[in-house]
Amino acid sequence: MYAETKDGFAVSLIVADKGQVHFDVNSPCVSYSEVADSPRQATAPLDPEAELIPRPNIHSDFWSAETPEVGVTAGGD
Repeated sequence: MYAETKDGFAVSLIVADKGQVHFDVNSPCVSYSEVADSPRQATAPLDPEAELIPRPNIHSDFWSAETPEVGVTAGGD
């Protein structure tokens, strides 16, 4: 999904393969500023030499979907 205003503000949401979610926000006339280091460690290994982005590997009772049983459909038919 992508939306942009007449004055250049934009948002996009992409849900990619196997749960990768990308949410981008763009704003016009933004000036450079320093960004502080994160106070927390990454929860997935981040290898700068890796070719693939690591897949989500953390389960949340709230956010994580249940894995459907083989042969079971969403409609319950």
